[in-house]
Amino acid sequence: MKKLTVLLLITVFTSSVFAQDAEQIIRDVDRNLSADSRIVESSMTVHGRRSSRTMTSKSYTVGNEKSFTEYLSPAREKGTKMLKLDKEMWLYSPSTDRTIMISGHMLRQSVMGSDLSYEDMMEDRKLSDMYTASLTDEETIEGRPCYVLQLKSKVDDAAYDVQKLWVDTERLVPLKQELYAKSGQLLKQVTLGDVQRVNDRWYPMKMVYKDMLKDGKGTEWMITKIEFDTRIPEHVFSKASLKQ
Repeated sequence: MKKLTVLLLITVFTSSVFAQDAEQIIRDVDRNLSADSRIVESSMTVHGRRSSRTMTSKSYTVGNEKSFTEYLSPAREKGTKMLKLDKEMWLYSPSTDRTIMISGHMLRQSVMGSDLSYEDMMEDRKLSDMYTASLTDEETIEGRPCYVLQLKSKVDDAAYDVQKLWVDTERLVPLKQELYAKSGQLLKQVTLGDVQRVNDRWYPMKMVYKDMLKDGKGTEWMITKIEFDTRIPEHVFSKASLKQ
């Protein structure tokens, strides 16, 4: 009986320590990936079944409430702009000279034919604010030791109910991500790489997204330039900026 009691106590203690460790890991990941503000220049290559196409853009983000993106090339997409204010998003198309609000089921639609949805583009909250984490294993990805974490949503409006995350044990950035529906179906897989030191943080400069429910070879997102905690003028996040 005493042995059983001791084993139970050890099990409870170990589970508690693992939970605390997992929550700390997620907070460390947030410290690397989150910022008060961010300016990003990037390219997005959509690999279809028969061909690929690349778009370049520049985006401005403040916290998780404000974001503005302008597509710079190719000519067909140039001038397309997206504005996010809190939980609302608008899309401006220069070909029609119209601005539409993206809401409801439209948020799950593909952005520019890519493997990312508008919902993916809008989400910029910290993982620790959205998910409860548990440490399930340790594995190696591309020669890098990783913690394997299971994240369960603790908010009602998360796009993905469960995430599985492989976090580099040294640099504390994700190297792989699996995104699941409430049903348990795998919806998307993300691989992250080209991790660089940017100021006082580690940051992945390359991300490959694969929508598991559609054909195609995935979408590659490459960051060419990134600035953190830079002051961004307030007028950037106005609806008037969409048509400027």
